[in-house]
Amino acid sequence: MGKALMIQGTSSGAGKSLLTLALCRILTNLGYDVVPFKSQNMSLNSAPGIEGGEISRAQYLQALACNKKPSVEFNPILLKPEGNMRSQVVFMGKAIGAVSAREYMLSTKEGLFKKAMQVLNELISTHDVVVIEGAGSPVEINLRNYDIANMRVARHVNAKVILVTDIDRGGSFASIVGTMELLSEEEKELVMGFIFNKFRGDKSLLRPGFEYLERRYEKRVLGVIPYLNHRIPEEDSLTEFPKVKGDIHIQIIKLPHISNFTDFEPLHWANGIDYVTKAEEIKGDLIIVPGSKNTVEDLFWMRKNGIEDAIIQAHKEGAFVIGICGGFQMLGEKIIDNIESKRGEVKGIGLLKAKTVFAETKRTNHLKAEILWEPVRGLNVEGYEIRMGRSISEKPFSIIREINGAKAFEPEGALGRRVFGSYLHGIFHNFEFTEQFLNMLRLEKGFEPITVQKWSIEEEIERFSKIVAENIDVDYILRSLI
Repeated sequence: MGKALMIQGTSSGAGKSLLTLALCRILTNLGYDVVPFKSQNMSLNSAPGIEGGEISRAQYLQALACNKKPSVEFNPILLKPEGNMRSQVVFMGKAIGAVSAREYMLSTKEGLFKKAMQVLNELISTHDVVVIEGAGSPVEINLRNYDIANMRVARHVNAKVILVTDIDRGGSFASIVGTMELLSEEEKELVMGFIFNKFRGDKSLLRPGFEYLERRYEKRVLGVIPYLNHRIPEEDSLTEFPKVKGDIHIQIIKLPHISNFTDFEPLHWANGIDYVTKAEEIKGDLIIVPGSKNTVEDLFWMRKNGIEDAIIQAHKEGAFVIGICGGFQMLGEKIIDNIESKRGEVKGIGLLKAKTVFAETKRTNHLKAEILWEPVRGLNVEGYEIRMGRSISEKPFSIIREINGAKAFEPEGALGRRVFGSYLHGIFHNFEFTEQFLNMLRLEKGFEPITVQKWSIEEEIERFSKIVAENIDVDYILRSLI
């Protein structure tokens, strides 16, 4: 029978996801059989699980930290906001419908929680350690009766809880005290200790506060993690969308239902990216329409706000335009959607000769493809797809050669003049493709070519986790846990 270690935070954005990831890797490196778990996550950044269903990007990365293949078991409940106080509910990787926040809170949630705890029980029985991530704060008074992601989970499996706080925001000692005071006595007993995250400065100056916490609650401060620069995608709920104008002015339309925007992190690191929301802002060398949780509604939003016309005009003036997944569908001539928005046939932006029809079933797969676009024709790339649309084009962008490791031959995407669309999420994480593409645009502007620094998620996980291990009391955590 395994053990459960749980990371909870004094607030959203405290660092739960990354601390969970780091502990997954630290314990795995020590020889333990470890898996991650989060009963419920709300995110528009998802990835395919090994079973083919959807999993939150955070639990996907945590699985990689455990040297495990990402499974939907690690994140049984995934909520994908659709707007208007409604979310698509994904259970064990498969969409089971869309509900309002109130309907979910009062009816749907309880049944899913019981099933999620069955999954957690099985994971604990088959692994040495399950590292569980909480959600938000465990003591929000208006939500505690509906909690299925924090102390209710900890009580269910008698998990040892580490409470993490973001000291960079300020108020960390007060937030720990406030959290502890609002916990029940039973819940306080589960708390192993505290970790201060994202600290800049002299740790010795924190000693009086540590002594106060240890004296008041008889709990140890388990470490202070310095503020770290890294390239591991964080949770999307608190993401600050950058506005950086590099040598190549890359503009990304910040759609109301934007999803999987981690696609563009390599462009951010190599050049800089600029998220825009207004038609008058669109003046880039490269304009990207990203993925969307609600493709047709976001297309209408662009149409209403003049962004569609601005993209068309910028393209006429020489801008390169790219659409990824939902963005690709929008750039086509026609979308037939009787599934998601139920608006039937909708006229697209028309920069690509492609037609999209929405289907009942969602495709969630890992892909390998061969690029057909002439400047990098024949280049092999990897990515993943999460889509309900099925698109047809006379000039595909690539040929899918493998789907989840099985050989395939399937055209995808579309090509036009200075425009392409693709279903390949993660295409810019193929650094050779990104380097050649950026250097094509740089050459057009008279800039010298660049070498895009190559890095891997695996290297980032290992580097980040090593620094965390050096700044927390791993031995104490192990003694308390095992």
